[in-house]
Amino acid sequence: MSEQELIQGCLNGERRAQKALYEKFAAKMFGVCRRYVKSVENAEEVMVEAFCKVFQKIELYSGQGSFEGWIRKVVVNEALMFIRKNYRFNEHLDITEIPVQSVDVTIEDELAANEILNLMDQLPTGYRTVFNLYVLDGLKHKEIAELLEISINTSKSQLILAKKRLRDLVEQAGIVRTGGFETS
Repeated sequence: MSEQELIQGCLNGERRAQKALYEKFAAKMFGVCRRYVKSVENAEEVMVEAFCKVFQKIELYSGQGSFEGWIRKVVVNEALMFIRKNYRFNEHLDITEIPVQSVDVTIEDELAANEILNLMDQLPTGYRTVFNLYVLDGLKHKEIAELLEISINTSKSQLILAKKRLRDLVEQAGIVRTGGFETS
């Protein structure tokens, strides 16, 4: 079935099309869920809820842009709803209190996906969420602040602290940094 046939089948409520659509995108979208949600069980719950919304609201897909991108947006939104429901982001840190250090090479450019996921699982929820939204999904701090109902400064400080914690975790894991990240 083509992607358009899958979409049309889902619009018609066909179980076969829904199953095929799920099978086509489930693995990739589970990876997105795991970036945001620490436990496998919670990530599975988020993914199931997200696909339910995809099937319920598929008529909202306008046909503009990537269908996979539209599904990803639904999945990310569902993950953020789960996080907002289960975690608090009301800790405010003044950005001026945190030393700013730049990272020239992103970790995801140098480490294998499993290593990244293992490192990210060690981050507190706020750090991991802001890091994902900013670094991997390309949102700006204003957008992140609105999505998570936090201040822009809290978003910035969470990102800085996430990067610092990731650098520390990389060093603890025995990955030496010399201009970039290299495995030892």
